[in-house]
Amino acid sequence: MRKLILSLVLLLALAVVVDFGAAAYSEYRVSRSLREGGELNSDPDVTIGGFPFLTQAVDGKYENVEIRARGVDSQVLGEVTVEANLRGVNIPASDLVNGTVKTVPVDQLDGRILIDATALGQFLGIPDLQVSAPPADKSDGTGGSGGSGMTTSGGVVLTGTVPIGPLSAAVSVQADLLLDGEDVKIVATDLYFGPEGNADFTVPGPFKPAVLGLFTRTVEAQQLPFGVLPTKVYAEGSQVVIEGSGENVVINLDDLQTP
Repeated sequence: MRKLILSLVLLLALAVVVDFGAAAYSEYRVSRSLREGGELNSDPDVTIGGFPFLTQAVDGKYENVEIRARGVDSQVLGEVTVEANLRGVNIPASDLVNGTVKTVPVDQLDGRILIDATALGQFLGIPDLQVSAPPADKSDGTGGSGGSGMTTSGGVVLTGTVPIGPLSAAVSVQADLLLDGEDVKIVATDLYFGPEGNADFTVPGPFKPAVLGLFTRTVEAQQLPFGVLPTKVYAEGSQVVIEGSGENVVINLDDLQTP
């Protein structure tokens, strides 16, 4: 009986190893296709969720595929991180293994661009820029109207060293993140002295509009993964996130991120 139990355990362990091995190889094939098609500098991280993998492969439909590519050149913002979450992915097992798959039907697609403080600081011309989300009471997070057809998911606190008259000093500002069509508007609305700010410098009244203007800028439309349209912009930790989603779409693996 013990030999039988041991044999069953070994077979189960072998099946798990084979399953994870097949998943790892498939993730590698998808990663290589994404890199080659999108002309990326490195292989993106690809995770095919759900267990067992081989059952999904036989059906040709995968519960969840997560993609994360770092250091993607966006031209406008420099290097950003691109993420995509695909649910209900339809790929024949043979196409997945041999790497010939290009167009893929997907039930649900969520795509995001993550802009870190370094990239945003270069864009604004503020090299030491720091980004942080404001306290909950500073933003209702409802994604309500920001006027003129623009929407916002709340505010962000920006801190950096900027010229103030003849001097330079670190200041913090409260800014709104607005989605105007496919463009993102960063609009500094006031100085900020709360816990998320790192500066206690009081800007003299005559210089305040100029200082706010240094933190105000429009980011031209950035293509989200696989061409999904942006629907929300918000601060998450020290990053600004632009995201969108789509249902029942057919994606091309060459279009993870194109200029």
